[in-house]
Amino acid sequence: MPAFLRNAVPVLLLAALLAPRISSGQTSGKAGPVFENGQAQPVEAFQDPDQWIREELWVETEFDSDGDGRRDRMHVSVARQRQTETEGLKVPVIYGSSPYYAGTASGDDFFWDVHQEPDTPPAPRAAAEPPRLRLRPFISDAFVDTWLPLGFAVVHSSSPGTGLSEGCPTVGGINESLAPKAVIDWLNGRARGFRTVDGSEQVRATWATGKVGMTGTSYNGTLPLAAATTGVEGLEAVIPDAPNTSYWHYYRANGLVRNPGGYPGEDVDVLYDFIHSREGRREWCDANVRDGEMAAGRDRTTGDYNDFWHGRDYTHVVGNIKAAVFLSHGLSDWNVMPDHSIRIFEALRAQGKTARIYLHQGQHGGPPPHDMMNRWFTHYLYGVENGVEEEPRAWIVREESDRDHPTAYADYPHPDAAPVTLFPTSGGRGTGSLVLQRDYWSGTETLVDNVSFGAQTLATAEWTEHRLLYASPVLADSLHLSGTARVTIRAAADRPAVNLSVYLVSLPWTERRTWRGETIRQGGLITRGWADLQNHASLTESAPLVPGEFVTMTFDIEPDDQVIPAGQRIGLMVFSSDRDFTLWPRPGAELSVDLDGTSVTLPVVGGLEAWKSAIGAR
Repeated sequence: MPAFLRNAVPVLLLAALLAPRISSGQTSGKAGPVFENGQAQPVEAFQDPDQWIREELWVETEFDSDGDGRRDRMHVSVARQRQTETEGLKVPVIYGSSPYYAGTASGDDFFWDVHQEPDTPPAPRAAAEPPRLRLRPFISDAFVDTWLPLGFAVVHSSSPGTGLSEGCPTVGGINESLAPKAVIDWLNGRARGFRTVDGSEQVRATWATGKVGMTGTSYNGTLPLAAATTGVEGLEAVIPDAPNTSYWHYYRANGLVRNPGGYPGEDVDVLYDFIHSREGRREWCDANVRDGEMAAGRDRTTGDYNDFWHGRDYTHVVGNIKAAVFLSHGLSDWNVMPDHSIRIFEALRAQGKTARIYLHQGQHGGPPPHDMMNRWFTHYLYGVENGVEEEPRAWIVREESDRDHPTAYADYPHPDAAPVTLFPTSGGRGTGSLVLQRDYWSGTETLVDNVSFGAQTLATAEWTEHRLLYASPVLADSLHLSGTARVTIRAAADRPAVNLSVYLVSLPWTERRTWRGETIRQGGLITRGWADLQNHASLTESAPLVPGEFVTMTFDIEPDDQVIPAGQRIGLMVFSSDRDFTLWPRPGAELSVDLDGTSVTLPVVGGLEAWKSAIGAR
C-alpha cells in the first residue's frame, strides 16, 4: 500500500461501519423527524414551502456598540415547519449569520494603494460609498431548502451594523461574537426578541428545543466559531468552512503587511467599509470604529502584532468552546489561508475538545459533504447515536478524488509525518540543490527585488537575478507531505526594510489539470509564506535592519497535505516582493542570503527513510 494511504479508510466504508440504522418520527398521526443510517431523512409533511412558517424579529443583545445609549438589536429571520405551530412540534435549529446578507460595497477604489515602500506610512485612502441595502422579505434562504425538510428549523441573522441590525461592524470585535450568542440565548428563552426594531411586543421561540448548530463559509464561517468562543449554552455543534480565525494572520504574515490573494490593498478598515450596510448611526460608527479603533490599531507601516490584533484572534479564547467543532478548509485557499482552520484545530485538540477537520485540494470555500454534515448535526442536535464521536479526526480529499469522497486519517498532520531538513547549495540564480547535509562552503547569494515578475515566471526562469531557487533530485517515487513546513533564513538587505517571500514549489511547473471538476496540483505551487526580517526577534516589535548586516529568522509557511508525484523536484524559492500578496515597492532592493545559515524543514510522511526512498538514495 502506498505510504499516503496508510491509516486511511474511505469515508463511505467508514460511514457504513459506524452508522446504525435508526428510524423514528411520526407517532400518533403527528409529523416528526425520521432517521436512517444515522442521518435525518426528508419528511413528506415538511416538504411544501407554502406550508412553512416564516417570521422576522429583532433580538436584543447585551451590548451597545453604536453608542446610542441602548442595547443593540439584531435582525433575525426564522423558517420553521407548520407543525411547530399546529402540532406542538419542537425542533432544533440550523443557524447562519453574516455581514453580507444585506449587500456590500462595490468596486475597489477604496482599497489601500499597494505602491508603498516597506516600513513607511501609507498614503491616505478613500472611503467606500455606502452599500445599497438589498432587502428581501426575509434575510436569506440559505440552508432552508436543505435542512427544513429534514426536521430542522432555519434561522438567519445580519451581524452588527449590517442590514437592519443595529450596532457597528467591528470586523472581529467582541460584538460580532456576542451577537449570535444573543440569538442562541433567544432560542433558549434567555434573551428577548421583539416584533420591531424599536418596539416592545415580544416574540418567543416556544417551538425550539434550544439545541443549535451553526455553519457558513468565509466570514459566514467565522461567526459560528466566534459564537462558540462565548461558551453559549445551546450551541451544540458548528461547521465553520474557511473561517477567518485571526485578522492579523489574514492581513499580515510574520510581521509583513500582506493582503489576501486577489484583493491587493485590502485591510481591516477596507473590509469594514465593504460590509457596513446599516443606514443608521453611520457617522458615529465610522468616527469611533473605522477612524478611531481601527486607525489606531491596524499599523499598516510596521505590520507588528499588537493588542488590537490580539482581540481579533480566536485562538486565545478556544478554551471557552463547548460546541463540537468540525472545520473545513481548502488547501489551495489563498484568500483565507489553511492555517486559519488548522491553528484552531490544533488548539482545540491540545485542550481535549471535540474537533474534526475536513481538507480538500481546492480553493476558497467548500464545506464537507452533505452526508457528513447531516450526521454531525443529527448526532449533536437530535442525539442520534450514529458513531460520529468515534470517527477519525481528519478527512482529506486526495488529489484524484472528488470532494464527496475524502479519505479518513487518524489525525492531521498524518501521524507518520516527521521533519526532514534540507539545505541549499550554491547556484540559486539558476537552480541550486537541496541536500540532506549542510555544505558549509556554499557562501552567500544575492537577489534583486522586482515586483514586476510573478511567482510562476520566477520559478520557470532558467536564470534570473530576481529570485533564488534550490531543488531536490527528481523524485523516483511519490512523496506525501502532511503538515507545516518551516523555513530558517539568514539574510541581509541593502536598506532598513524589505519584503521576504518564500515558496515551496514542484518542478517542472506545469499547467494544472483537472479531475472530475477539481483542480489537481501536479506541478507548480506546493505552499508559500511571507515574513518581515525586521521581526526576526519579535512579532510585536520591528527592529530596522542595518544595511549589510545578516539576521536569522525562522517561520512557518502555510500548512498543506498533498502527494508530490514521481518525476517532480521539490524546490525552495526565495524572492522579495510578491505582486499577488505584498506591497509593491520600487524595484532595486538587494537581498543577500547566507546559504550556510538557511534551511527548510518539510513534514514528510515516513520521515527521513521515505525521503531517501523517494529520491532514490540509499
